[in-house]
Amino acid sequence: MRIGIDARELSGRVTGVGRYLAGLLHEWAIDASTSVHQFVLYAPELIALGLDARRFPTRLVRGRSGTWWEQVRAPRAARLDHLDVWFAPGYSAPLALKVPTVVVIHDLSFVGHPEWFRLREGARRRWLTRQAARKARAIITVSQFSRRELIERLAVPEGRIHVIPPGIGTGDWGLGTEGGHRVPGPLVAGPPVPSPLVPSPLVPSPYRVLYAGSILNRRHVVDLIRAFAPIARGHAGASLDIVGDNRSYPREDLQQSIAAEALEAQVRWHDYVTDEQLQELYAHARAFAFLSEYEGLGLTPLEALNAGVPPVLLDTPAARESCGDAAVYVPVSNVPAATRALESVLFDEAVRSRILTAAPNELAKYSWPRAARETIEVLERAGAGASRSG
Repeated sequence: MRIGIDARELSGRVTGVGRYLAGLLHEWAIDASTSVHQFVLYAPELIALGLDARRFPTRLVRGRSGTWWEQVRAPRAARLDHLDVWFAPGYSAPLALKVPTVVVIHDLSFVGHPEWFRLREGARRRWLTRQAARKARAIITVSQFSRRELIERLAVPEGRIHVIPPGIGTGDWGLGTEGGHRVPGPLVAGPPVPSPLVPSPLVPSPYRVLYAGSILNRRHVVDLIRAFAPIARGHAGASLDIVGDNRSYPREDLQQSIAAEALEAQVRWHDYVTDEQLQELYAHARAFAFLSEYEGLGLTPLEALNAGVPPVLLDTPAARESCGDAAVYVPVSNVPAATRALESVLFDEAVRSRILTAAPNELAKYSWPRAARETIEVLERAGAGASRSG
């Protein structure tokens, strides 16, 4: 079977959807049972994952990787490739492509909370996702919470939804390196050309708090800074690392929030780090904070748990589903409660022990081999009997 994949998110700076797709591709590359398939990756530039060019050819489709690229440029290229099925790992898919599609819808924040998005962006995402969900042969989502959202908000038939939690961690995927040549021609692939990115040295800190994820209003990063401030004033060795680009709307000024609390010496904001740098931050953190009031599935708290770092989360259904007993939960918009929770995971050994003892049971739900196996089964069923008329 020939599987076309929207691989835009593996170009340039790889973040959430890109890391999700990289995890699946890595497992398919080493799983002998998938060797009967060819995975054709469509991207605006060469992908720096070092995959086997015969099984994972990359079709370079030039242009900015937005809606026009997805709906016009990519399907125009795909029609020449006689695909059996199209895999869309990030919410929407080409609507005019005449092959079965499988789309991954991680969450419906833009449907449930349109106020978090610019008017045009929110409308575009809602329309494309609704249309993709209607057209798709199957829909994959990452949690039971998101499954309920799909049924209630988009009226997706329950039988077309497959809940497949992702794995945790990135292994040796080659993520976090920016580069790769732009190569002309139809199907091309080759080894990545990494940039010499060197992790910046960490400031020594025995009580390091870490946040990782794009800066969105629903993740209350400004509240995190305020919650951390009393800890910083009481413990000169405490520090907070914030990792993520600022996608907030209305725009939040993190630097101003840091300055307002006089925390310039104890809070560092990194808009992007390589995977190597992120792993170093996890390794040196003592607490992880992710005060998000809406997620399909929060992956970075699970990555923190996997690194032995207790998380502090807002008390939401999705957070409870993902981390269970392996977290400390706080109410939404309660800064003093967040401060107390951070203090408990930083300084209370009994709390830390309870969380880390519960972690293996929660982490067992997340496996890249299982996610890859279940996802390829969905793709195989969707592509069975395809006309190959792409």
